[in-house]
Amino acid sequence: QVQLVESGGGLVQPGGSLILSCAVSGFTDGTPWIYWVRQAPGEGLEWVSTLGRGGGEFYSDSVKGRFKVSRDKWQNIVYLRMTNLKPEDTAVYYCAENEEGDSRGQGAQVTVSS
Repeated sequence: QVQLVESGGGLVQPGGSLILSCAVSGFTDGTPWIYWVRQAPGEGLEWVSTLGRGGGEFYSDSVKGRFKVSRDKWQNIVYLRMTNLKPEDTAVYYCAENEEGDSRGQGAQVTVSS
């Protein structure tokens, strides 16, 4: 059974940084593609980033150049490093097995505010 567990959210000032972690387990067909999606208050899910099986990185235009996704294969953890955070980045962040957010965990709240 696929299980994805997010951690590392918090409150940060504009311009600050945070690192989110996603503990990955239960995939049976090799290294999985992992998607980061977010949901701002009152909004639907928004795709943020994807880490491909071979290490390819993909980002939405809204976070490109500020966020970086990476994987620790030995620990089965995927990280989302977020820098130069903006108030519009405020959302619950989820890791998931696809862009639609399937198998996402409970999420990590990120609040960017002064």
